Amino acid sequence: MKNIQIIDGAANATFSVFQATEEEFAELFLEGADMDLIEDVIDRIGEDRAGTVLSAVWERPILKREANGLHGTLFYDWAERRHHLPATRREVDLAESSINEAQRRLFRSKA
Repeated sequence: MKNIQIIDGAANATFSVFQATEEEFAELFLEGADMDLIEDVIDRIGEDRAGTVLSAVWERPILKREANGLHGTLFYDWAERRHHLPATRREVDLAESSINEAQRRLFRSKA
């Protein structure tokens, strides 16, 4: 199972984590990617398929303290901020000006 954190505009700011099967994760995220916008997922796989996949994922919440890592981040209501995400949709490809030196070293070693 892969853990996906949901970042949305909800006032409660819970940013919940849910588990996805390997197959579900592969449908939600491009190969090698670990972040995406829900709008782009829907454009890519269609609203009906996205609804089907996410309906199953929503049934598998996990507490953050019990999650063994995060494998992906799915953003809701972020379309106007898409320019902040790297084109590759990989965390290791974030602009160096937006991360600290320790992150730069880590990301360079994992690119």
